[in-house]
Amino acid sequence: MKKIVFYTNQFFGQIGGEDKAYTEPQFHEGAVGNAKAFDGKLDDAEIIATFICGDNYYVENMDAVKDFIKGQLKDIEFDFFIAGPAFNAGRFGIACGDVCKFIKEEYKVQAITGLYEENPAVEMYKKDIYILRVGKSAAGMRKAVELMAEFTNKLQRGEKLGNPTEEQYYASGKRINVFKEKNGAERAVEMLLKRLNKEEYETELEISVYEKVEPAAPLKDLKSAKIALCTTGGIVPFGNPDHIPAATAKIYGMYDISQKDKLKEGEFESVHAGYDPVYANKDPNRVAPLDVLRKLKDEGVIGDVYPYLVATTGNSTSVADATRMGKEIAEKLDGVDGVILTST
Repeated sequence: MKKIVFYTNQFFGQIGGEDKAYTEPQFHEGAVGNAKAFDGKLDDAEIIATFICGDNYYVENMDAVKDFIKGQLKDIEFDFFIAGPAFNAGRFGIACGDVCKFIKEEYKVQAITGLYEENPAVEMYKKDIYILRVGKSAAGMRKAVELMAEFTNKLQRGEKLGNPTEEQYYASGKRINVFKEKNGAERAVEMLLKRLNKEEYETELEISVYEKVEPAAPLKDLKSAKIALCTTGGIVPFGNPDHIPAATAKIYGMYDISQKDKLKEGEFESVHAGYDPVYANKDPNRVAPLDVLRKLKDEGVIGDVYPYLVATTGNSTSVADATRMGKEIAEKLDGVDGVILTST
């Protein structure tokens, strides 16, 4: 009987929702939470242990969590590791990808997870581990579990895997030789003819497709324009009252700066996990330049400054969440003519 170790988050581990996102790592014997969904679907294998950790705690304490896992596994022999599925949950996805990579490198066993295509963890970890293509939300749990279980069974049996499309995992970027009866030129012409005739065809080289966004028209009169200051650099009031995540943010904050000439050390800080915050904490205006905007207003270069700083963290945020937050923010910027959006 093969032994499998499982990882999940506070939600699927049945501890709680976002209010429990800082739950420290836990170790449980046997299958707990959504690990039980794999019961009866794994051939000659069983889940012998389950790790549960809050999403925020993991992404903000990655090394500590891995040390905890290593300590719990020091006397346990196992053959496989499954994490998730995390669907389109960014923080959970990063935790799944990171822990799988760690397990694979540390214990030399296969580790897999399941993520939606827009989850930022796909690009971060697909070169290191197998990531199965699953749905966008937990509504697709049954299908995701069946896919992951069957993939686990194939790996455990030592079967030769098909290509990423056939097996429904994300390509890692590795190139392998495949022999075809027809050469590349012939196959390319056949695909072109099928496309021209509006017939179904399958490309042999997928390329990334990004939505095109039309740029806004230039401001007609900057001297009378009201400018809003927004940042994805994680500059928030000291103490982070809205609990903006350090990565994979799904929320943003709006903070009153109407009576401030600049952002002062000790009053504002960076909660961004993607850069060293020392210099940003020393002078938050380095990331969110309120001091410069006030100067421009005093000099008559711009008309006015919007009375709120809009802030979030942009690292590892999914395209879907960024688009949603952008639309929500735009609807709240009453009377604003232009926006300065700073990054890191």
